[in-house]
Amino acid sequence: MGFRDWSRGKISDLSDTYKQKSSNFGAMEAAVFGSEDHSLPIDKVRYVVIDSELTGLDAKKDSIVSLGAIRMLGTRILLGETFDRLVSPETKLTGASVVIHGITPGEVAEKPSIEAVLPEFLSFCGDDIMVGYMPVIDLTFLNRETKRLYGISVKNLIIDVFALDKWRRQRIGEDSSGCPSLYDIAKSFDVPVKGAHNAVADAFITAQVLQRLLPVLIDLGIKSVGELLAVSNPAKGGDKFRFSFKFGNF
Repeated sequence: MGFRDWSRGKISDLSDTYKQKSSNFGAMEAAVFGSEDHSLPIDKVRYVVIDSELTGLDAKKDSIVSLGAIRMLGTRILLGETFDRLVSPETKLTGASVVIHGITPGEVAEKPSIEAVLPEFLSFCGDDIMVGYMPVIDLTFLNRETKRLYGISVKNLIIDVFALDKWRRQRIGEDSSGCPSLYDIAKSFDVPVKGAHNAVADAFITAQVLQRLLPVLIDLGIKSVGELLAVSNPAKGGDKFRFSFKFGNF
């Protein structure tokens, strides 16, 4: 039995109650399997820009406290298609994390669990290409939950704007050393950074960065989704776009 057949069986085993909670079970299923067409032009495809807030960065004991996302069609940000949910975390919020994202224990005490929010989030994402700033962090926590609940991980194509911007800077001869934050990259494109460390606000900032990056990348020869993936994840990309880079997607 192939992975797809096995994983479809796992999804079909989910309870009717779960299916009723999901506003679009088919779209959630698509998010688990992902898109496979790498030949599409990067200014014509759908992206879903994601961000999460966490109780901490320890993937073994910390948990998701907020999920945010916004959809894009090519370079167009679809402001009417956003996802913004607080989650009652499985682990306690600490003072250190509250200082970062501003979400207090009282704000999430009565919010739904990740078991309730995750199917809504996956349904929203569908099979769109996921985009984030160093999304390995977000996907580590998301995949932990999808594996725990459904036995499989998210299979959407993943794009990292940090890697894209690093490649762009290296390609045009700018300093590509260091590890600029999302807000540093945003400022370099004149993107305002209000609402920092709010999941949907950060997703909107990331979307604006991608919006500005895509035309530049096209001018630099990145035309297809496959080429975009190669730049975003040089470890898996072709020699045409390869460069030395210690970070990236997984």
